[in-house]
This record gives sequence, structure tokens and C-alpha cells, in this order.
Amino acid sequence: MRKHYIDNLRNLTILLLFPVHTFMIWNDFGSGFYIWVGESRLLSTLIVLVNPWFMPILFVLAGMSARYALQRRTVKEFIVQRINKLLIPFVAGMLLLVPFQTLYARKYFYGYTGGVLENYGYFFTHLTDFSGYDGAFSPGQLWFILFLFVISMISLILFRYLPYDSVSARIARLPAFGVLLLFIPIWLMYYLGNFGGFSIGKDLALYLMGYYVLSNDNIMEKLESSIKWLASMCIIGTVLLVVLYYKLAYYGDLWINYIGWNTILVLLVLGKRYLNKSTRFTVYFNRASYPIYILHQTILVMFAYYIVQKCRGTALQAGIICIGSFVLTVAAYHVLWGVADRIKK
Repeated sequence: MRKHYIDNLRNLTILLLFPVHTFMIWNDFGSGFYIWVGESRLLSTLIVLVNPWFMPILFVLAGMSARYALQRRTVKEFIVQRINKLLIPFVAGMLLLVPFQTLYARKYFYGYTGGVLENYGYFFTHLTDFSGYDGAFSPGQLWFILFLFVISMISLILFRYLPYDSVSARIARLPAFGVLLLFIPIWLMYYLGNFGGFSIGKDLALYLMGYYVLSNDNIMEKLESSIKWLASMCIIGTVLLVVLYYKLAYYGDLWINYIGWNTILVLLVLGKRYLNKSTRFTVYFNRASYPIYILHQTILVMFAYYIVQKCRGTALQAGIICIGSFVLTVAAYHVLWGVADRIKK
């Protein structure tokens, strides 16, 4: 039976990217962004609240989905599906989307007045910190797709030599507190393959936790029965996270990995309890959320470039950018994927 809560959690997380990336325009923790207006402690705090878990949960959900997918598909079919869904869109997005958001970063910060083709040349020949905030080469929002493709391929080797069925019984014996302590290997893996805070090691660990641990029904039952103390620790930990941010402007890699993992466990339990059903939202966004993810940041950056110059007031700017970029992205999805469907026919 399909676990609809996985779909719903994934879809809601992707929609959360609109406010998060909008608020990045006012971040005060030195991250920078393609368009950056100034510092807002309130909007930055809202980012801090979700930052530990909102991208990591996508890798956990991908790992859980991979386990169910490999029950229905052969390894060859899985690889072909990953190439079609991840690798090809990544290449297409690198050619057709990301250079435009770096173009607008150059226009905003450096007053660039050149053409699109000239910017393409700059984009593909300049390497700095891979953020793209200075107009140089960057995977942009497509880093997630690239990481997920690489992780999916690497994991297949591990799945062959360590099949799920060979370890599921031992994993099922883990107590809920033992599952919580798995944040320790996730934290340690953070330092493997870390590119400016984007860690393929950590994301691999999260994917494997989803595959081996959180797709185990016995584990999920134990987490459900422990939801009160897990949620209490999550709330206390999140409050402490914000306090550390306000007092020290730094909360440490250990703490952010702990609170991120704790929150993911709580969200999975709540999702299983309240979101494990198919609705019109589920049906629509199961198809739309991935294209929306691919398109959203490029459209948001281009839209924000004009809004921050035409409107005044942080609240008004943020509201227009968040809502407007969502509407434009959904519209672009219907146009582009509608054309693609007609071509296929």
C-alpha cells in the first residue's frame, strides 16, 4: 500500500522553499544570496527555525521511497528511472535555468549590462565558491538533484552487498532513543564531501537512514509510541537553537545535526498520523512538486530583482515575492510541462 504521508511531506517541504528563499533576500547570517537587500532578524530567524531539517528530510524521504521502488523495479529499471528523472533534468537546468539567476545576481550587485550569451560564457568559465551569488558557475537549486543522483548510484552498490532483509530484524530491535542517537553518524558524515555547507556525506547518511531504518514499520511504531518525549525534546532544542543564534550568532554543527534529525523523526510520525491519505493536494503536487522545485529559484530571483526596486517595505516586498514567484512558477510548470506532454503524444 502506498504511504501517502511520504508524498505529502515531500510536497509540503518543496512548497516551503518559496518563503525560505524569499527570506534569504534579507538573511543576516552572512550567507548572501542572488538578490540581497539588507538584514532582517525576524525573517532570518524563520530560516534558522527550518534550516536544520527542511532539505535533509528530502534525502530521508528519497531513501524511504528508494526502498519501496526497488521492491517493484529491477536495479536496471531503477537506474534508467534515476537517469531520466534526475540526471537529464540536471543537465537541462544547468543550461536553461541557473545561468539566468546568476545573470540577475550580476545585474543586481555589479550593474552588469551585457547580453545573455556573454553571461553564458562568464558562467561556464568562472569558478569561485559555487554559490553563484557573484555570477560565477553554480549548480544553484539543482545541487539537490545532482547529489541525489550520485547518492542513488552509490547506494545501489551498498544495497547489493548489504540487502535490506539481511539487517531489518536487527534494526527493528533499536529503541526509539537509539534511533534518535543516529544523529551522531549523520553529524560525523557531515565532514565528508562538504562543499560550502552542502555535504554529500551527510546526505548519503540521511538517504541510508531513510532506506534501512525509517522505512522499517517496527521502527515507525516505536517512534509513534515515543512521540511525546521526542516532540518535547524537539521543541526545547529548537528554542535553544534560536537562543544560541541570538546570543552567539552560531549554534554549531553538532547541535544543528541533532535538532535536524530530532525534527525529522517528529515530522515523520506526525505525517504518518495525519497526512497518510491521498487528497487533491496529493494528486496534484505528486506530479507538480518536482518541476516546481526545478523552476522555483530561477523565477523567484528574476522576479525579486524587479520587485525590490519597485516596491518599498520589507513586509510588502517579501509578501509579493513569495506569493508572486509561487504563482509564476506554477504557471510556468503548466506551460512547459503541457508542451512537453503534447510533444510526447
